[in-house]
Amino acid sequence: MAELQLKSHRFREEREADWRRLEWLLSRVEGGSPDRLSSNQLLEIPVLYRQALSSLSVARSISLDQGLTDYLESLCTRAYFVVYGARTSLWERIGRFFRHDWPAAVRGLWRETLVATAIGVAGVIVAMVLIRQDPDWYFSFVPRELAAGRDPTASAAFLRETLFKPQTTDQGLSALATFLFTHNAQIAIFAFALGFAFCVPTAALMSFNGAMLSAFLSLFISRGLGVEAGGWLFIHGVTELFAVTLAGAAGFAIGWAAAFPGQASRTEAIAAAGRRAATVMVGVVLMLFVAGLLEGFARQLIQVTWIRYAVAASTALVWGVYFYLPRPEPSAR
Repeated sequence: MAELQLKSHRFREEREADWRRLEWLLSRVEGGSPDRLSSNQLLEIPVLYRQALSSLSVARSISLDQGLTDYLESLCTRAYFVVYGARTSLWERIGRFFRHDWPAAVRGLWRETLVATAIGVAGVIVAMVLIRQDPDWYFSFVPRELAAGRDPTASAAFLRETLFKPQTTDQGLSALATFLFTHNAQIAIFAFALGFAFCVPTAALMSFNGAMLSAFLSLFISRGLGVEAGGWLFIHGVTELFAVTLAGAAGFAIGWAAAFPGQASRTEAIAAAGRRAATVMVGVVLMLFVAGLLEGFARQLIQVTWIRYAVAASTALVWGVYFYLPRPEPSAR
């Protein structure tokens, strides 16, 4: 035992100065003062880190005292995160998400986005044909409680009033915006979450969402209010429908990976697709929040059809440029 203690003492004595030096440098970096270190001091850190790793390996192999081993493990762990970890603040990470991660993830799902769009358009066409042949099909796509009187029995005057009847209190606007955000978020989350079932439920939701849109527009078009209804819908619908389409695309990405994993295992393929899809979905929730504000506030406050279309066109331009305008890759840090 005495010989082991002597060996441990000599081991520490020969190397402790380097450990203390590394500990001091790490404390400066972790304390938010790396700019106060010179270039040579910064270059010391990886060298001292490798020396500490070597010391830890020796300490473990010759069974030195546990206290020394614990100290070296802690020191090496701290140094690892300084040398290899991401040294960015929370705000820098948020900025990177909006500048690069979210748009890149959306662009990466361009095929799935086209598929989700095509299925939604197919739902629009099918519903429009069916309702034109028989108006009773309307209730197959729009639940009576959601229609709130906007159905084939409604008069043109009543339907026009629903398009241009403003809310008179801020409390009513807030409640409406909250309800609409919650409702639309649920649709998007279901389209994403059910994608793992080989895309089938997601495709059904995309189709049904398009059919609901078509049924609504068909009703107003039949009363000569198609232009007005389009302004009422698209002032928020551009953002909302795009968000739901992206959620469907994220669901398709996971479902496709589950059905056709390729060279990777099914678990690995789903995990890889899920990481990109999750990034898209974080942004989708933000888009739905914006759509809820537009639907609950802007649509009720703006009573001029052409201004509603102007807002809709502006949002389409903003989202299109934001997601699909080419941009340089961020520099590695």
